[in-house]
Amino acid sequence: MARAETAPLRRGWTTGACAAAAARAAFAALLTGRFPDPVTIRLPRGEAPSFPLALAELADGIARAGIVKDAGDDPDVTQGALVIAELAWAEPGSGIRFCAGAGVGTVTRAGLPLAVGEPAINPAPRAMIRDALVDVAEANGAPSPDVTVTIAIPGGERLAERTMNARLGIVGGLSVPGTTGNGVP
Repeated sequence: MARAETAPLRRGWTTGACAAAAARAAFAALLTGRFPDPVTIRLPRGEAPSFPLALAELADGIARAGIVKDAGDDPDVTQGALVIAELAWAEPGSGIRFCAGAGVGTVTRAGLPLAVGEPAINPAPRAMIRDALVDVAEANGAPSPDVTVTIAIPGGERLAERTMNARLGIVGGLSVPGTTGNGVP
């Protein structure tokens, strides 16, 4: 009996790519008063995916943008989760500072690529976010960004119970991973 042909598995996006897209949209709104929708980011391997916004709020020097995560056919616990980036202006010269919002955990043990006490936003997503913000600043003739970037995943505390985060020393929510930005099933 011949084996039935199956469709290839659909790729998706990492939580880090979604966070970077949301941060880019929020920073664009801080600078211009408008949210790009869809918002396009550049991934580490050069791809340039676009993400539709699920949330766009701007008031009093704070912008929030959200992306609904599409993990493709990967059975990721965060499939369908809303990934929110909230950006607020910071002191001039302070650079980009990362914070954990609701649903994003904090590192509590040594041995991870982040210091104890840091929000569990991994190095590659942090780099994607920084690159996206610098790109928006340059495109708008603005100086390097001085902002606080807070990443939140509503319900992330519950979702984290289905991961190994607690064993790794990440408490209070999910980590934000994503080395390449692509979710591969």
